[in-house]
Amino acid sequence: MKLLNKTTLILLICIGFCALSAFAENTTLMMATTTSTENTGLLDYLAAHFKNDTGIELKWVAVGTGKALEYGKNCDVDILLVHAPATEIEYVKKGYGIDRREIMYNDFIIIGPESDPAKIKSLTVLEAISAIKNKTANFVSRGDASGTHKMEQSLWKDAGVSAPDKESWYIQTGQGMLPTINIAAERNGYTLTDRGTYIKYENNMSGNPPLKILVEGDSKLFNQYSVIIVNPKNCPKVKLDLSKKFSDWIADKNTQKLIQDYKFQGKSLFTPNAK
Repeated sequence: MKLLNKTTLILLICIGFCALSAFAENTTLMMATTTSTENTGLLDYLAAHFKNDTGIELKWVAVGTGKALEYGKNCDVDILLVHAPATEIEYVKKGYGIDRREIMYNDFIIIGPESDPAKIKSLTVLEAISAIKNKTANFVSRGDASGTHKMEQSLWKDAGVSAPDKESWYIQTGQGMLPTINIAAERNGYTLTDRGTYIKYENNMSGNPPLKILVEGDSKLFNQYSVIIVNPKNCPKVKLDLSKKFSDWIADKNTQKLIQDYKFQGKSLFTPNAK
């Protein structure tokens, strides 16, 4: 009888652990996102509020937008937070995602050494791209099919400049935004970044970074971020209920204020614009 009771107790403990594990699994939402939302610390900040408000734990993998979309296409995650609108719209049209919702924006900027060897300061972005090419000044690219890389490629094209993939002055890192900025600083070169990541970099450098903002304010440099739920028709195991809760939560006015209030040195990294 004692042996039976001991066996039963062990079985009950196992069932309890299994139940807890299943509960944790069912309350965890997996996201693939661009590196800028992680590099800036925004996701850590939002995930804590999301857990407190809903009980749902948000986990994520931070990669370029192109890779994030692939994770969704392969059913590896439940939801996406990305920033390449034209590619996203095509992605939804092909049935890989649903309910694309714009939730915040910032802008792209070109940063570089204060000495500005290609003399791009205050030029339009297309004039600046052409000047960098003509001067063969070092330019450091993400080179990773991220939203930032896609924007950079469109700028070369719009400037009528052949993609400089083989040029010695064109350096491709295949890394996230902050590492790419650090490499640009080491090479005394230019790079394209989103403003939020630059503000984080500026804060890391106590407000006096070696790379300065040289080109900004061009309408071509608008940078929209959106959430997309992975299509459950394509991926039957996607956690649709948790994904919808996150999509609604991040578009809610209270969360939008959290995004607005996320600042370094008094500067907002992202501007909420959920509709």
